[in-house]
Amino acid sequence: MSPTVDGQRRLDLFAAGIVYLDIIFTGLPALPAPGTEVWTLGMGSSPGGIANLAVAASRLGVHTGLSSPFSSDAYGDFCWQILHGEENVDLSASRRFDGWHSPVTVSLAYERDRSMITHGHPAPATVEGLVGDLPAARSAYVSLEREPMPWVRRAHAAGTMVFADAGWDATGSWSAEALSVLDHCHAFLPNAVEAMRYTHTDTPAAALRALAARVPVTVVTCGPAGALALDAGTGEEASVPGVPVEALDPTGAGDVFGAGFIAGTLAGWPLTDRLAFANLVAALSVQHFGGSLSAPGWGDIGDWWRATKDRAATGHADSTDAEVARRYAFLDDAIPTGRIRQVRRATATIAKLSDAQ
Repeated sequence: MSPTVDGQRRLDLFAAGIVYLDIIFTGLPALPAPGTEVWTLGMGSSPGGIANLAVAASRLGVHTGLSSPFSSDAYGDFCWQILHGEENVDLSASRRFDGWHSPVTVSLAYERDRSMITHGHPAPATVEGLVGDLPAARSAYVSLEREPMPWVRRAHAAGTMVFADAGWDATGSWSAEALSVLDHCHAFLPNAVEAMRYTHTDTPAAALRALAARVPVTVVTCGPAGALALDAGTGEEASVPGVPVEALDPTGAGDVFGAGFIAGTLAGWPLTDRLAFANLVAALSVQHFGGSLSAPGWGDIGDWWRATKDRAATGHADSTDAEVARRYAFLDDAIPTGRIRQVRRATATIAKLSDAQ
């Protein structure tokens, strides 16, 4: 359990950003052409945006607080109830607003990738407007923005490990000015395309080394191929392949990866184990709808690990399962013992909450 500060339990993770209502369609035979209609085999709805990371971290036992504006509309009610009522995310640094509707993203999962359509209006408040004194936290998570974020500097000064991701630069400029926040960050976790565009390099490995000059720990994610990491302080490097799974919906997999890497960092694991664990939780998440409610809990991780060990024990010593079993041997000590709660998955309905599975 996290220690208390001034009588209150200290957060393991403080996250800030915008929560979207995500509506996800899967099983598309093709993307719709103009003037046509396409029926899809699956649909789910869940909180999205920064909620992806917050839920994923909370499901891994990381005591997580979230600062975000929420609308007072029905979509805002839906997202608030799931985050606070079901996923144990601390929303004391969040606030409800009238007259502002929830931003909405529709995600179309097609051919192992996804396209997204988003509608929303400027947020009614920033973290600076929502939070007076930042809550005490062991770590924090932020997505890079072009505007200054003073709270990140304050968190860093208070001894909080700040983790950052890049987010897509819709302007196409990929200005190095956006990376100035890394001066106050412990780790940076962009995907390969983002990393190469910010550094003007041609390979993920080259981008990794360029970014390592700016931040203590750099991680570059490469989708199903896995991830690379470099600890500039110790010189430790890691490269871990992805976990092969049958993907249903890749929405939010990068956020779930970030939650896994943060959880491993807070647990004090070696860099290679942190990277492997982040790959695993991201891989397990793409087998379900949506970015937040697709995130695995420890029960899902335990089920996967037992099945992997069973296959490795009955296969050949040089089989893929045996190699994976060796890579994830640290899970024997990492998976909690005792009763593990089941987690909710995304459902098509928004108007009425369904029971957890």
